[in-house]
Amino acid sequence: MSDLSAAPAPVTVKFPHRSRRGILLGLSLPQLTLVSLMLALLLATVVSTGIAGALALTPLWAAAGVLVAVRRQGRSLIDWAPIVVRYARRHRTGQRRWLARPVSRPRTDGLLHLPGTTAALRVVTPDGSRAAAVHDPHAQTLTAVARVSSRAFALLDPATQTHHVSGWGRALAGIARTGHLAAVQVLERTVPDSGDTLARHWAQQGHPHTPLAGPLYAGLVASAGPAAAPHETYLAISLDLKAAKRLINQAGGGLPGAFTVMEQTTASLAQAARSAGLTVTGWLTAREIAAVIRTAYDPKALSHLQQWSETGRAEADPAAAGPVVQVEEYDRLITDTAHHATYWVEDWPRTETSAGFLHGLMFTAGVRRSLSLIYVPQKLESALRDVQRKKAAIIADAGERQRRGIVDSEADNVEYADVKTRERQLIAGHADVALTGLLTVSAESDTQLDAACAQIETAAGTAQVDLRRLYFQQPDALTLAALPLARTAL
Repeated sequence: MSDLSAAPAPVTVKFPHRSRRGILLGLSLPQLTLVSLMLALLLATVVSTGIAGALALTPLWAAAGVLVAVRRQGRSLIDWAPIVVRYARRHRTGQRRWLARPVSRPRTDGLLHLPGTTAALRVVTPDGSRAAAVHDPHAQTLTAVARVSSRAFALLDPATQTHHVSGWGRALAGIARTGHLAAVQVLERTVPDSGDTLARHWAQQGHPHTPLAGPLYAGLVASAGPAAAPHETYLAISLDLKAAKRLINQAGGGLPGAFTVMEQTTASLAQAARSAGLTVTGWLTAREIAAVIRTAYDPKALSHLQQWSETGRAEADPAAAGPVVQVEEYDRLITDTAHHATYWVEDWPRTETSAGFLHGLMFTAGVRRSLSLIYVPQKLESALRDVQRKKAAIIADAGERQRRGIVDSEADNVEYADVKTRERQLIAGHADVALTGLLTVSAESDTQLDAACAQIETAAGTAQVDLRRLYFQQPDALTLAALPLARTAL
C-alpha cells in the first residue's frame, strides 16, 4: 500500500502587502504639494494682512482640506485632479472620439494606425523570417509576440503544479537578470467564435459517415460551434533598445541587429517556458499580430479573418489593425463591435492560497474578458534603494506616532515584515520583478457590459483579488490590458 502521507502538498502562494504610504506623513506628492502651497500662502497672508486676511480666505483653506482629506476609489481628490483634467482636456478638444480616416497619403509600411499614444507603432519583419515584432520609436522598444499553449493547471497533480510554478519563477528570474528587457506580458483572453475553426477541423479530421457517431458529432459541431468561446494565450516580450545597445551594435546595429538580439532572447525564453509547462507554438507574423489587435477592438471580425486566412489562423492587414471608431466615456470604452471596461488588480491575495487562485476569474461563464500580467524587471541597485526608502518611511512614521502617543499600526508591522523579506531575498541573489495585473471585460452593449462586470467583480472577490476600475483612463488601460504590446505606461 502506498503511503498517502508522503504525497506532496498543493503549492500555495502569498503576495506582499501593497504599500499605500505617501512621501511624508502619509501624503502623496499632489497632496504634499497642495499642503505646502497652502501653508506658504497662509504665511504670506498673515504677514501681509494679518489674521483678518487669513480668515477671509477660509473658503480656500476649506476647499484645500477637502481636496487633501476626501478620498474616492482609494485616492484623494487632489490625486484624481491630473487624471480628470486630462480627461476634460480630451473632451474639450474632441479627442474622446476617434475615427479612422481613409488612407489619403503615402502609406507607411507596417504602421498599425492605432489611436492615442500608440499611433506611432509599426510592425516590422526581418529579411528571411516570417516572425515579426512591433517597433515603438518613442519608447525605443521592440516587442515580439508568441502564441502559447499549456495543459489545464487545475487538473495537474500537486507535484506538477509545484514544478511549473517554480519553473515560471526561474524563467522570470532569468528575464530580470538579462538587463535588456523592458517588460514581459502574459495575455490570456476569450474570444467569440463562429465555429469556423471547429468546422474546419471536423471537415479535415472527422468521419461524418461513421454509423451513429458520425451524425451525432456533426450535429454537435453545427450547434455548439457558434456558441464556443475559445481561450487564447499570448506571450509578449519587449526588448529595451537603449539598454541592449551594446549587444545590438555587436550584432550589426540598427533594427537588423536588434532582431538578432531578439531572436536569441526569444529562444532562451521559449526554452525556459517549457520548464513551466508552457509550449510556445509559434512567434506571430505581422498579419497575425495585426489580427490579434484587430479582434481586441472588433471581436466579431474574428470569424471573417479566420475564413479569409489560408492557414485557418486569423490574419489581417497591419494597416487595418486599429478600430474604425472609438468613443471614450469616463468608465468604459466603445469600439467597433464591443463595449469595454478595464480594471486594475489593486491587491493580490495576502493570505496563503492555491497557485490556481485565478481559475474562477478566468473561467467565469458567459463573460468575455482579457487578463494581462505585465512583469517589469527591476535592477538590483534600484530595488535595494526602494527597500531602504520604504524601511526609512515606515520607521519614521512609527517614531512620529510614538511621539504623538498614537497606537501602533499592525498594518505597518506587516508591511515592514514584507519589506524585510524582500530585502533578504535581494541580498540572497533573487531577481526583482514588478507585477501589474489588468483585466478588460467586453460585451456587445452597455447593459451586457454592466452585467458582465458584476459577475467579474463577484468572481474576483472569491479569488481574493481586489479590482479597481480605471475611471477616466479607459483608452490607455485597454491598450495595456487587451493588446499584446508589453507596454507599461498608463
